[in-house]
Amino acid sequence: MSKGAVGNYLNLARTNGLSWPLPEDFDEEKLEQSVSSRSVESSRLVEPDYASIHQELKRKGVTLQLLWSEYANVHGEEAYRYSRYCDLYRDWAGKQKRSMRQRHTVGERLFIDYCGPTAEIIDSGTGEIRNAQVFVAVLGASNYTYAEATWTQGLSDWIASHQRAFRFFGGVPRLLVPDNLRSAVKKPCRYAPEPNDTYLELARHYGTAIVPARPYKPKDKAKAEVAVQVVERW
Repeated sequence: MSKGAVGNYLNLARTNGLSWPLPEDFDEEKLEQSVSSRSVESSRLVEPDYASIHQELKRKGVTLQLLWSEYANVHGEEAYRYSRYCDLYRDWAGKQKRSMRQRHTVGERLFIDYCGPTAEIIDSGTGEIRNAQVFVAVLGASNYTYAEATWTQGLSDWIASHQRAFRFFGGVPRLLVPDNLRSAVKKPCRYAPEPNDTYLELARHYGTAIVPARPYKPKDKAKAEVAVQVVERW
């Protein structure tokens, strides 16, 4: 290797902040990338907004070619070439957490939860203010929602709210999907939560089953989460 080539590599190493000795986890691949002229070139280019690209591609008629053209027009010589732009986006998209879209059959699931904030109830005679819990139940397929205020989240109110919800909907779903509150389950468990005995009796009486949402898995009860937000706004 000529002195000129060695000098060139040393300059690239300095530009990329490398010094001797190298870090222990620095393998040959990382070293090659760090002393490559392409790494210096790419540092001068404007990184695409991958999240924005991802959202724009959901719109009808939008393509990577169109988005790259807009990006290149804005950034000129500081823009990546089209092929590299596509590679970078696909690498980013491949690392994103994927989730399966839930599809709900009519009459199959009823998602149940309580709103976080309580509702103030004022006694018109005495002026006394009491805080009430807001029970929310939403059908998975239609988003048809029932909501009511009760004094507590206790077992008796929990059971009675279900009965009134069934009457409101005019029927009973195949599955009940509650949150992991004490009136619904004895002890939260990700794999085999055990329903409260009285709640289980309610399910048997109405010919339905209980499938509690997993703890810390909001997507299991996303329908209820959205319904709660709608009720809270009102």
